[in-house]
Amino acid sequence: MSKKPIISVVVPVHNAEEFIDETIRSILSQTFQDFELLLVDDKSTDSSVKTIESIDDKRIKLIKLKENSGAAVARNTGIKRAQGRYICFIDADDLWSKDKLKKQLDFMQKNDCAFSFTSYEFANANGNPNGKVVNVPETITYKQALKNTTIWTSTVMLDMSKLNKEQVYMPNVRRGQDTATWWKILKVVGKAYGLDYVLSIYRRPEHSLSSNKIQALKRTWNLYRNVEKFGIIRSFYYFTLYCINAIKRRV
Repeated sequence: MSKKPIISVVVPVHNAEEFIDETIRSILSQTFQDFELLLVDDKSTDSSVKTIESIDDKRIKLIKLKENSGAAVARNTGIKRAQGRYICFIDADDLWSKDKLKKQLDFMQKNDCAFSFTSYEFANANGNPNGKVVNVPETITYKQALKNTTIWTSTVMLDMSKLNKEQVYMPNVRRGQDTATWWKILKVVGKAYGLDYVLSIYRRPEHSLSSNKIQALKRTWNLYRNVEKFGIIRSFYYFTLYCINAIKRRV
């Protein structure tokens, strides 16, 4: 029997043919190699699956969903199948630096923490970094995270010896399920630890910026009201602080 990998990397994939090959290559080229790569295809209609199947690496596990169900279901499917002690996430169009897993794993072990995240840098559609870096705090609590969505999904690492999968499964909402999950986990572990090194690249095409910002506002408001079940006043309080911090981070 083959031993279980130390890290499980979960990637939801939906019509990502333009980027998925580069994303996979950035994962496979890690200096830390003891991982499995769970690519969960959310019923893509492009050549994403064909691209994945063309890459010959025994660590790749392609899981095909029978119908398009959204990122939450895709990620939860990957979490359910994950065998590693640690679980990481990366979106199908993002990139990692070669030492991302090694540095973050060392950081997790040094701090004996259940939940960590790192700094990241924005990039254009071609994956070229633009110099806009989001630095992260040393730690963040649930209440602090409500005011500042600084935790980017592609930077997260979780120690599953300190968490169970029920605590990590994402709520089945189409947008913002990752943010809601970090809030849920923070209620359990108390705080997450930030590693202030740029280890991930967040690809953000210029033509989508305006629509993305509007969607982010709607998504976050929905999380306060319909996931966290906050009243209007409490939602408005956190939403105002979220907007202020988002402006500081992105502009």
